[in-house]
Amino acid sequence: MRRWNGITEIPADLTASVLTIGNFDGVHLGHRAVLAEVVAAARAEGVPAVAVTFDPHPATVHRPESAPTLLTGLDDRLALMAQTGLDAVLVVGYTEEFARQAPEEFVRRYFVQALHARRVVIGEDIRFGWGNVGDRTTMTELGRRLGFEVEVVHDVAEPGERRWSSTWVRELLAEGDCAGVTRVLGRPHRMRGVVVHGEARGREMGFPTANLDTGATGTIPADGVYAGWLVRYPGAPEEVSLPAAVSIGTNPTFDGVQRRVEAHVLGRTDLDLYDEEVVVEFVRRLRPTLRYEGMAALIEQMRQDVISAADVLGVPHPAQLPASGSATH
Repeated sequence: MRRWNGITEIPADLTASVLTIGNFDGVHLGHRAVLAEVVAAARAEGVPAVAVTFDPHPATVHRPESAPTLLTGLDDRLALMAQTGLDAVLVVGYTEEFARQAPEEFVRRYFVQALHARRVVIGEDIRFGWGNVGDRTTMTELGRRLGFEVEVVHDVAEPGERRWSSTWVRELLAEGDCAGVTRVLGRPHRMRGVVVHGEARGREMGFPTANLDTGATGTIPADGVYAGWLVRYPGAPEEVSLPAAVSIGTNPTFDGVQRRVEAHVLGRTDLDLYDEEVVVEFVRRLRPTLRYEGMAALIEQMRQDVISAADVLGVPHPAQLPASGSATH
């Protein structure tokens, strides 16, 4: 999949396309339904399938104080979009100046003049143009006047459930409901970040952890301990997933105040991951974050967490675990 950072990077020989537009945060199953229709229509037309998306998210420009946390960073969002079969994504730099375009001005410049759209596939809740005054009715009328077809993909949801949305995924993450998140996303939730030095308490207790930096992308789930995977070299040919127990919280046993995301690769004390970019994938929440009275109680709970995580992930229990109450210095 090709990435175009602005309309100046669109090839001059692009003469037609089928396209869609959206933020696509999380690339959940609702997004995937729209993108699948774009790809199918483009293949039928014999033209490229293109998506138009924005960076940064419009909410961070218009209301930064209340903007939602993003489910995926831009790189992960594009990687997930590539999996749908898109030929290209146009990443539009979102600014106040850009946002001031009227719906017709935006569509004429980007869809007609730059991308030569034959068909535009949209979801029912589309909003575009200054003040979000453009909607699916506006797009349909513009298509009639400017010479492209408009196809509306209806909201997608499991029978009896609300429609799939990024907002719903955030609500489920806030509850620690990994199964619900996986159902809406069609995959487990992920965070991506660089491994940084922590306070080394996990290593002292025999459970070294990889601490994600505070700039890690992806919404942080509810505090607690999770079964999951630590992915090294994400996206590379040698990508490898390692079973992990992931802790989120402030380490209340040690009166911590900084919220951390840290992953212990089951049974491994030999890994050097510092300064390496990794992905942490959340499969199931094992328990909430609790305060323990003393090191021995905490180590015993961590032993149980490791065993529980192994059972959830379907991998063998580590051959050796620290004895209850022991610590390694």
